[in-house]
Amino acid sequence: MNHRPLTLYVDAHFTSPYAMSAFVTLREKGLEFELLTLNLDTAENQTEAFAHLSLTGRVPTLVQGEFALSESSAITEYLEEVFPQVPVYPAEPRQRARARQVQAWLRSDLMPIRQERSTLVVFYGLKGEPLSSAAQAASHKLINAAQALLADGRDYLFGEWSIADVDLAVMLNRLILNGDSVPANLVAYAQHQWQRPSVQEWVKQARPSL
Repeated sequence: MNHRPLTLYVDAHFTSPYAMSAFVTLREKGLEFELLTLNLDTAENQTEAFAHLSLTGRVPTLVQGEFALSESSAITEYLEEVFPQVPVYPAEPRQRARARQVQAWLRSDLMPIRQERSTLVVFYGLKGEPLSSAAQAASHKLINAAQALLADGRDYLFGEWSIADVDLAVMLNRLILNGDSVPANLVAYAQHQWQRPSVQEWVKQARPSL
């Protein structure tokens, strides 16, 4: 199974933080894969062909032979199990569970931040209006949780780099790159994650004009 070619479908503007997470995982593991883009603005992900391929019709979608899988955390966990040689999750069970908790939380909560600080801020430099009271509350929740996770000034959430560090850095950068107030240690943490070569490869993708 492992030798079958891999294909990753991502959004054509390279702004999906979830596609980025899957892309970085593939790069960190040193896996060869074909990168294909879909224009979500023209609903290329809703075509009959893609709907037949991807159960949810979403990006990212990973294809390996006749197997297709969407939802980024499912993709990264699958790649971790099938290609374990270069880990992207902590080895210790409780830390691995915590990494998955962080990923699930960032994908399911903090909606006001995701609405008012889209990743157009991160990847296109578009600035947003001042945060609403709801987004400020979500920002405080994010910052408090990040401070608790990084309480001892560590460079990574779990001692060594994991894919959860990328996901957290993206969420923090929604605020940081907009100029919103974020504690200096969290700014330094996000900047550190941003310099990772696999992350920089995604950041420097050629993006079409908006």
